[in-house]
Amino acid sequence: MSRTDAAELVKNASEINANTPQAIVRCAAEIFAERGFVGTTVRDIGEAVGIRSASLYYHFPSKEKIFIAVSKLGVDLVFDAVKRAVESLPAGASHRERIGTAIRAHLAMALESGPCTSVNIRCARQLPDDVMREVDSHRRPYEKYWRDLIRKAISDGMIRKDADPTLLSLYIFGFMNWALEWFEPGRWTLDEIAEQYVENLFEGVGTRREVPMPLKARP
Repeated sequence: MSRTDAAELVKNASEINANTPQAIVRCAAEIFAERGFVGTTVRDIGEAVGIRSASLYYHFPSKEKIFIAVSKLGVDLVFDAVKRAVESLPAGASHRERIGTAIRAHLAMALESGPCTSVNIRCARQLPDDVMREVDSHRRPYEKYWRDLIRKAISDGMIRKDADPTLLSLYIFGFMNWALEWFEPGRWTLDEIAEQYVENLFEGVGTRREVPMPLKARP
């Protein structure tokens, strides 16, 4: 799925002819998010779209392929939004600004695209191994993008040299993606949430500076 395809699929399903892959993917995302991968059937998706299962199979050979299309769409939408936001910054933007902008863009698009993004989190443990491998493979470039942002910040001394880029990126993904479960409009703005996350990331939340115990010496 190309990035242009991903942008097209974000259209409201009501504006798309029901008998199209776009409408199928959008409706399937909502059902997968609500019922999970295991609890969703091809018939459920067909009924939601308004077509028979046989017509649905014309576009997708299986429920697994429909889920993969939904998952890829969610990743592409968020990845595109993050890259555009970071690339729009001035050339001299600090690493803190770049990472903060990426966090804000990820949160905004993940919340806007809703089920297309949340299925990657809510259904992960329900997926067959072959589906999980394809989903993971498509997500790797986005994960690498974040590791590269972190590595550059480490190289320039903005993040500690002993920080592991992989572990730190997983930490960031964790707090960004969990926001899909608790975010309530009006309680905090996306800018406030992103700034708090960035401050915690770069400044920490402890009130005292102590020499950390080496990891191998901890119980």
